[in-house]
Amino acid sequence: MDTPADLGPLGILEALLFVSESPLSLERIEELLDGCSRAEVRRLLVDLQEKYGQPERGMLLSEVAGGYRLMTKPEAAPWVQRLRGSKPTRLSRAALETLALIAYKQPITKPEIEAIRGVMVDGVLKTLVERDLVRILGRKPEVGRPILYGTSRSFLEYFGFKDLSELPTLKEIEALAPNAAGKEASDEPVAQSEKAE
Repeated sequence: MDTPADLGPLGILEALLFVSESPLSLERIEELLDGCSRAEVRRLLVDLQEKYGQPERGMLLSEVAGGYRLMTKPEAAPWVQRLRGSKPTRLSRAALETLALIAYKQPITKPEIEAIRGVMVDGVLKTLVERDLVRILGRKPEVGRPILYGTSRSFLEYFGFKDLSELPTLKEIEALAPNAAGKEASDEPVAQSEKAE
């Protein structure tokens, strides 16, 4: 690929990461920067991470969901929100609890989630699927063939994980909140339903 003399591979990579709507994998970057080897692409990514790692920079290069993405630093959030004119959408406690169950026990069915949580989760699951945090993986081969749910690539992006191995372990969670580890999520009967938001 012919590049202008003043714009090298690092500048091109920076532009690609800036305009990409989803994380770019190493393979995709290598395709786009034809002529650059995998080792060169990794070196360019390290260079960019160092560049954006400076304290005065408002962005950072993050490895999420199996790829790389430019993101604003958390410290810049108040100004970004002011520009957008809105607050970030938050997940309800019910949605977070359901999402955690799916993340740790996937593939999992709605009846299995309801048995653990003790409440119906129809609305919560609908919201999580609509927000693309949860996806349908297929059907369980048993009576009624219930739908199997699992987390999506958007889930990894939303929480900033490279992959599911970065989820905290139960021991790490217990260390953070020792009193919460043994508690039930809810004492409500299964017949009761929850609002998604």
